[in-house]
Amino acid sequence: MIKIMSKNRVEARAVFLDRDGTLIEEKKYLHRPEEVAILPGSAAALRRLREAGFKLFIVSNQSGVGRGWFTLEDVAKVNDRLAADLARDGARFDKIYIAPEAPEQPSRGRKPSPQLVFDARDEFRLRLEECYFVGDKMVDLECGWNAGVKKSILVRTGYGLELEKTGDPRLAAAIVVDDMAAAADWILAQP
Repeated sequence: MIKIMSKNRVEARAVFLDRDGTLIEEKKYLHRPEEVAILPGSAAALRRLREAGFKLFIVSNQSGVGRGWFTLEDVAKVNDRLAADLARDGARFDKIYIAPEAPEQPSRGRKPSPQLVFDARDEFRLRLEECYFVGDKMVDLECGWNAGVKKSILVRTGYGLELEKTGDPRLAAAIVVDDMAAAADWILAQP
């Protein structure tokens, strides 16, 4: 849903998504496009969100670049493959944001920093209080909370089930669902 606030201000809703373990199978330091495997139901879920008026963004830490294990070009090829595979099922992203730094390197956007979400807010005129963040790790949830989104959602795919089993008390502030399809169902049921 897009709200027209004035002649110069359009405010939109969005869903921010982690990539590995959320939309595609978790493969440590994925850098080969041929290894992209979309999780079942993800494409249809993204298509439904888009049809409901949500903008879609990936926000992904790609520390393998900072560690010297692969290049930004490798990341771009994986993202291009993912986008092409999803497009065949009618799903597409408005933009993909990555933080290529290793954990010990300075980074303005590495999750849980909300900076890449703020970049999307500014570029696409988003109302973060009407947006969601979906991921399979605590840094994904924290990124959403730090950005002030309406709700952070943990999927049990990737590392999500392991995280849920830890009983981390911070999870009480999140919605926990099985997968991307269930996340889309929950989001679309909100007023």
